[in-house]
Amino acid sequence: MDLKSRLETFKQHYQREPYPSLEERDRRLRDLKRLLLENQDAIKDALNTDFGYRSPYETEFAEIYPALKSISFTRKSLSKWMAPSKRGVDIWFKPAKAKVMYQPLGVVGIIVPWNYPLFLALGPLIGALAAGNRVMLKMSEFTPSFSQLFAKLCEQYLGSMQVVVINGGADVGEAFSKLPFDHLVFTGSTNIGRKVMAAASENLTPVTLELGGKSPVIIDKKFPLKTAVERVLFGKLLNAGQTCLAPDYVFVHESQAKDFVRLSKDVARKFYPEWSGRDYTALASEKQVKRYQGMLKDAKEKGAKIIPLFEHEADQLVDNKAVPTLVLNTTPDMLIRQQEIFGPLLPVVSYQEHSEAIAWINHQPRPLALYLFSYNKKVTNHYMLNTISGGVTLNDTILHVSQDELPFGGVGASGMGHYHGREGFKTFSKAKSIYQQSRLSGVKLMYPPPSKFTKFLLSIMKR
Repeated sequence: MDLKSRLETFKQHYQREPYPSLEERDRRLRDLKRLLLENQDAIKDALNTDFGYRSPYETEFAEIYPALKSISFTRKSLSKWMAPSKRGVDIWFKPAKAKVMYQPLGVVGIIVPWNYPLFLALGPLIGALAAGNRVMLKMSEFTPSFSQLFAKLCEQYLGSMQVVVINGGADVGEAFSKLPFDHLVFTGSTNIGRKVMAAASENLTPVTLELGGKSPVIIDKKFPLKTAVERVLFGKLLNAGQTCLAPDYVFVHESQAKDFVRLSKDVARKFYPEWSGRDYTALASEKQVKRYQGMLKDAKEKGAKIIPLFEHEADQLVDNKAVPTLVLNTTPDMLIRQQEIFGPLLPVVSYQEHSEAIAWINHQPRPLALYLFSYNKKVTNHYMLNTISGGVTLNDTILHVSQDELPFGGVGASGMGHYHGREGFKTFSKAKSIYQQSRLSGVKLMYPPPSKFTKFLLSIMKR
């Protein structure tokens, strides 16, 4: 069955069940949870195959665990989300009533990237199923083992008329983005996001775009530096830096730059006693390796100072595992300062005053995340009021994405729209406004032709 026929079949099934009950939606979420719990080893093995090496702990911690947590939170909250929201009525229209009903959109399309293919499929899928929709997912061609496994598991646990997984290359992805979905979610690069949005616009399909970007870190000189280094490297080296929310560059006060380098070496070696061993993930493909090495070479040739955090040359990979590396003396013309890094390279930028960091951040496209380390409320408020980012984690990195009560999404070049939790439910629902007139309505007093009393009443209403 081709893509258009599949979508049409899903739309027909939606029409037969346009508003699934709470019990039915909960059953689908329970089936999804069972899919995860009963196939954890197979999922870890498939991702390990696709990456060349994927730390099993990272797959559990960064993909399986947050998906299970999100399912549990959604099931607990769903009855409240589905309940119509009562709204007020202007005094001149009482005793009429008003409410907002959240109705399934129909069929949602989801385009999934390669770096976290399980969680970035399930994040929007959970919200779409909770909202009562049917879902079509286009998986990444760069994770073939996992994509094939996920297709099989979705059919086995959820049924082919509720969720379908589409596999294929860039041509399939392009055709997928052109389908007249009721909503389309894309996670990936900004360049591809533009193309997806253009394709969706032909059908006036609303889109949610999660596009990443260069997420900055700022360390206030009064914040405990060792604590900051630990938390920055935790977020940076997770999945070997192949995370859209990974710290992309860090502002360190000029008086602490040398200490930052020293502590980074200590912390990295504590986290990964054998960085090429079991706990550290490889760059996911030869394409990623070439991109990474090209970025590193460009920085070297343009005068950057390269500081590997282990006794190993930064450009010498072991089984496609890249050594964690700091990059100093970077300049704006370097690729590492222009492109999202997606690897374990971390540019370190010295600053004197916070105004310098804020000016630089505001001169760049708006990032998906901002990470500020400061216990000073005045400093924190200054950054919150004077910078814009998709989200913020204060005094740590990436953890705001794990909070089910917080919406997740970018802004500007880092994306548009939100999902996760209540915001995900709303994204995949139509908020239908309903006004219910009462048996006795004063509106008839305003019927034409206007009388003196009507005009007098209108003059009062306008006050």
